[in-house]
Formats: sequence, structure tokens, C-alpha cells
Amino acid sequence: METNGVIHLIDDDDAVRQSLAFCLATAGHAVRAYESAEAFLAALSGLQPGCIVSDIRMPGLDGLQLQRHLNEKGVALPMIIMTGHGDVRLAVEAMKAGAVDFIEKPFDDDVLLAAIVVALDRYAEHQRHNIQVDQIRTRLETLSPREREVLQGLVAGHPNKTIAYDLNISARTVEVYRANVMNKMGARSLSELVRMALATNIAPNGVG
Repeated sequence: METNGVIHLIDDDDAVRQSLAFCLATAGHAVRAYESAEAFLAALSGLQPGCIVSDIRMPGLDGLQLQRHLNEKGVALPMIIMTGHGDVRLAVEAMKAGAVDFIEKPFDDDVLLAAIVVALDRYAEHQRHNIQVDQIRTRLETLSPREREVLQGLVAGHPNKTIAYDLNISARTVEVYRANVMNKMGARSLSELVRMALATNIAPNGVG
């Protein structure tokens, strides 16, 4: 059964690339294979979601350079680096640049397949998080200016009395605004409301 996400396989060795592509397809993954980092980048505009599996040493752009280039382009697909003997340092550098894992050649197919499962799960979680943040931002836009000010005070950790003093309104009025904010944001508790705000990088002195 085909799994969610496309495995973008990059390796300049034809035999290795074909062998790995067959292995991944047999395991139920959709695979797109590229003979170089440049070939992969040429297809970037139509890139399908999933993960990237790339050799670290290739003619032209290597795996590390590719990771850095993807960072510059804002491509968030998780990347697994395949490394040969003596290339661990480069693989570690690629991980520091954002790659999620590296595996040393020669490796068992199961090692690669396990790493891909982790990478795809991470990508799915990242996508779910982005959807949640978008939903929260949409709810934030429904707040009135005063409700936003009360929310900012709550995120700053201020009690109702302090917020009331800062806004020159009564503590009771703050409670009303706070209840409105909770209702509009769909928050069941103050801690959940704060988590929502922090997820959108809301600052105490501004929303969004």
C-alpha cells in the first residue's frame, strides 16, 4: 500500500539510485529519482510533498550545499543524508543546517525505511502544526482591538487587575473581554489560550 508523501531520491550513481528506488517502491513509497542536486532543483517548482533522501558527495552541488540552498528557498521538506566512510563530518554539518538524519553506507534497507518513516511523520506533524497556526491566526483576526489588548496582557502574565489598570478599565470589564477572547479563540482554559498565542509568536505588546 502506498504511503503518504513522495520520496525524492538524489544520487549520482545510476546503479545505487535504481536499486534504492526499487527498494522504496517495493515498500509502498512513491519515488522520484534525480541524478544530481541540480536536477532536483530544476524540478523544485512542481515539488510534491514528502521527504528528500540525498547522497552527501555528488558532482556539482553536494548534499550539504543542497540543504543550505533549500533553506534559502524556504523548502521545508525533511532531508535524510546518505554518507560514505569519512563523510560523517559533512553529514553532521548538513544536520546542523536542517537535515533530519543521516545514515552511513553500506546500510540495510530497513535502516533507510525506518529513517523515512520518521521523516514523513515529522513532515506530517509540521503540516498539522501549520494548519493549526493558520486556524489560530484566523481566530485572532476576529478579536476587537480591546480584546487584543486584553489578550496581550494575559500573554504577558498579568492578572486581571493589572490589565484593568493598564487599560484604564474596570477589572469586571476585563473579565468580560477575557471571556469573549476565550470564546472566540475556542480556548477551554487560560493555559490553552496562552499556548495558542505563543504558537503564533504573539508578543506582549502586539498580535502576530
